[in-house]
Amino acid sequence: MRHDEGRLPPEPTIAEYQAAGLYDPTAPNAAERLALLQWLSGRGVSIDQMLRRSRRPGGTLTGLAGDLMVNPGAHLRLAEVAERAGLTVAEVEAIRRTAGLAPVDPEEPRFADRDVQSFAATAIGAQLFGEQATRHFGRVMGSSLARIAEAVVSVFLTNIEGPILEAHGTELELAQANLRAVEAAEAVPPVLQSVFRAHLEESIRRFRLAREGSTGTVRFAVGFVDLVGFTALSRNMTPRELTDTIERFESTAHDTATAKGGRVVKLIGDEAMFVAIDAGAACDIALTLVEHFAGDPAVTPRGGLTYGALVNRGGDYYGPVVNLAARLAELAVPNELLVTPELAAKVHDPRLRFETAGKRLPKGFDEPVSLLTLERP
Repeated sequence: MRHDEGRLPPEPTIAEYQAAGLYDPTAPNAAERLALLQWLSGRGVSIDQMLRRSRRPGGTLTGLAGDLMVNPGAHLRLAEVAERAGLTVAEVEAIRRTAGLAPVDPEEPRFADRDVQSFAATAIGAQLFGEQATRHFGRVMGSSLARIAEAVVSVFLTNIEGPILEAHGTELELAQANLRAVEAAEAVPPVLQSVFRAHLEESIRRFRLAREGSTGTVRFAVGFVDLVGFTALSRNMTPRELTDTIERFESTAHDTATAKGGRVVKLIGDEAMFVAIDAGAACDIALTLVEHFAGDPAVTPRGGLTYGALVNRGGDYYGPVVNLAARLAELAVPNELLVTPELAAKVHDPRLRFETAGKRLPKGFDEPVSLLTLERP
């Protein structure tokens, strides 16, 4: 599809579709296939583009029009985009690999003018912050954007394509739905920019409050909450039920942490890791999650919380304090929250109560650790 041409070429004839092997008038779905082919041609998709797509492993014509809109203006090959960005082909390939992007056919025009600016900006970043730091940031950015992209596709497959297939919709209906979804996705980049600015502002504030000198560490409360019984339960769930359960847990964790001034660091199925500057807020987050799922007959929550110096790396947190919090969550019995005395000492909220839980030996530790349980009075 060419977006820079004012006039579309004449639409192919039925005989041309048939000669290309795209149309069989004797096939049971001949009428549906012809409607799809003519619709694609009406949008400027050539027979050659249709053939390349149909020959590609897993390629379908129903997504072709939408796919061509994802990367409009692509006309540069790998060597061409590298030359315009002032880089070697190997450097461009390294940047793409760091971002988690698969290798491309060097003869395929996969790049647009905007990609030249992107590669050039990455090279400038490496000069400013160093190769290693820039590569690490590229991996974080790439993995985050890959998750966003997969989330967009998943929403389409589950909520749009799935119902069309269940209703035995036509190929044309699927193609039109694909195109509408891609057009709707055009709203994502401006939203990302706005949300990124807000998160950047919040992150600057958070780190200024929690950073310890020039060591690169921050002092946070860190917590883990997981759902006991989820693994066994998931084996008996339909994909829809599993999706709904995960969505309920993740949305509750995210909304609760955000509302109370914390941040969900990561979600791994039935487990949430979060941090907060204020230890009392971290306790409130964990308790709210436990209380939310306490009445669920299928799963029961538990968790562990600690407080201390954490190492931040690529938006994640590491160190002995993090490891201990994760181990405490594993030690806790259902509906129990285990915390360290260091965390309890930072809390001055009469709405929270700590009870001695004795000493326990977390996995990987040489000696037992003194612990407390966290409850509401």
